[in-house]
Amino acid sequence: MKRSRLTGAISIILVSLLVLAMLASALSCEQKEAVGEKVVVATSILPLAEFLGNVGGDKVEVIVMVPPGASPHTYEPTTGRMMALSRAKMYAKAGSGIEFELAWMNKLVAINKEMLVIDCSKGIEIRETAGEHGAMDPHIWMSPLNAQIMVQNIYRGLVQVDPANKAYYEKNRDSYLHELTGLDRDIRDSLSGVARRTFMVYHPAFGYFAREYKLDMLPIEAEGKEPTAAGIAHSIEQAREHNVKVIFASPQFNPQSAGVIAEAIGGRVVFIDPLADGYITNMRLLLSELVQAAE
Repeated sequence: MKRSRLTGAISIILVSLLVLAMLASALSCEQKEAVGEKVVVATSILPLAEFLGNVGGDKVEVIVMVPPGASPHTYEPTTGRMMALSRAKMYAKAGSGIEFELAWMNKLVAINKEMLVIDCSKGIEIRETAGEHGAMDPHIWMSPLNAQIMVQNIYRGLVQVDPANKAYYEKNRDSYLHELTGLDRDIRDSLSGVARRTFMVYHPAFGYFAREYKLDMLPIEAEGKEPTAAGIAHSIEQAREHNVKVIFASPQFNPQSAGVIAEAIGGRVVFIDPLADGYITNMRLLLSELVQAAE
């Protein structure tokens, strides 16, 4: 009898130990998964997504609310993107007044009230849009020096939501800032010998770039509206006056007016997307086209 009771007790102990071992194993797996899980972060536009990706590296998953080819002036996010946003720990907003954020930011925050929202424009002076009195220019990322400030703001936000990987984010930040510094240096060097410093654009997205590098941007579009016949005639006159032969246009806008002006001056239309993926590559493309246009 005693032996039977002893055997039963041993069996209970062994079962208990087995259950504890299984629970410990499951907990260990969960902890490993948590460690390897990426931090979900969101932003409005592709240039900021590149900044997030370069600082966050393989520790983050980036959600872009305005997809490639869409205009932040008119885009409405899909249900799928709104649902994906509910997983985000951080939202990096441009903070400079892009229309998408003005229209949607409160709704996005309402979906995920626990999400940290950082303002990438913090520390940047928001300036007026060229030729539009009182209208502020939201395209702050078009200056590489502003981009550096935005990257710093993103780094601080990532450290806040994921402090365990601070050293990793710091290393990535410094590496990307080094690339942006090189970009700024190359732009200054390439433009230093350019005498013709006036260029014409359809949509005034390159104002911060022009100010930073002492260029004069002539916009065709005014206050977000298609130019009138008189406006087109005025732009043709300006182009001839400044010997402009290239009209820069963004793919998000109808290039018809730019084409009319280019034909009238015997020039051409060049598409540069201020919202393109691949920020540094895109800025170098803009630089190359500007230098060629000035020849």
